[in-house]
Amino acid sequence: MAQVTVTIDGKAYRMACEEGQEDHLTDLAARFDQYVSHLKGQFGEIGDLRLTVMAAIMVTDELSEVDRRLKALETEVDGLKRARDAAVAEQADAEEALASALTEVTTQIQGLAARIVNRPTPPAQPAHPTAHSR
Repeated sequence: MAQVTVTIDGKAYRMACEEGQEDHLTDLAARFDQYVSHLKGQFGEIGDLRLTVMAAIMVTDELSEVDRRLKALETEVDGLKRARDAAVAEQADAEEALASALTEVTTQIQGLAARIVNRPTPPAQPAHPTAHSR
């Protein structure tokens, strides 16, 4: 375990943390110190314990708001995923219907082509009138 000394409201606190987490813990303590300093500036010297409790409540309130917003965003993402899945399914259905229609049209065209090819050729008409017609 690593050891870190953090300062909150001018007082040093020695704390243990996982190796590699020293900077993170120091940053968290500095942020918490800002809450305590803000409250101390607003209310003056009202006691360390009271300042700490008030700062903890402020942090918890902000965390609660972030949690509420996260849940709302997760709900929105779920709705968007459902809409996307529905659109993908609708597109697949449309593509299947189009493929079926193209197959039907192709079959009809092939049938018409076969009828044209198999139609008997009409007798040829003479190009010049014959001498008998005089």
